This record gives sequence, C-alpha cells and structure tokens, in this order.
Amino acid sequence: MRRIDAIAIAFGVFIAGGVAYLLLQVFGLSAQNAGVWSQALLMAGLIGWVSTYLVRFFTQNMTYHQQLRDHQEAVIQKRLEEMTPEELAELQEEVEKEKAVEASSHQQTEESNQQQ
Repeated sequence: MRRIDAIAIAFGVFIAGGVAYLLLQVFGLSAQNAGVWSQALLMAGLIGWVSTYLVRFFTQNMTYHQQLRDHQEAVIQKRLEEMTPEELAELQEEVEKEKAVEASSHQQTEESNQQQ
C-alpha cells in the first residue's frame, strides 16, 4: 500500500465518523449521545477490520505468504528445468526411496499402536 492510499483511507474514516455524528444528530440524538455512538460505530469497524487481519494472519492467507509460496515454487520449477534427465531420474529415485521409508515407518507405528 502506498503512503497516499493510507492517507486517503485515514481521511475517509475521519469523514465517515463526522457523517455518522451528523446523521445521528439528524435522527434526534443529542450532541453527546451522537458523539458516543459515532465513536462506538468507528470502534466496531476498527475491531472488525483487525479481526479480518488476524484471521488472514493465522491462516497465513496474506499477500506476503502468497508471494513467498509463489517465489519458492518458481525457484523449484527453475531448478527442475535446469536439471539434466539423469539428475531428474536420480531425484525421482530418491523421492521414491523416501516415500517407501516413510510408508514403512508409518506402518510400523500403526502396528505398535494396535499392539498396545
């Protein structure tokens, strides 16, 4: 986000608070009650915005995490494209061996859990 965008958003929130205050006065609230309720509305909006940020943060669904995943995938793809067919075959063998080892250890764990 650019600096001007942040300034525009802050100015928009400031204007929204003023509009809410004026509308509440138009609908019959006193100046003090209109001020309290406009602040309450702005705080509810702020809490809502922060909660969406926290959800995106904990689910790692933020722009930074997506860019990082895209970069990692691009690096892996480039490395795979640069490998010779022999190197690819060797890598495939290693992956298959690791899968076999992992499957056998998983099977042994299940068997030991069944015996208990």
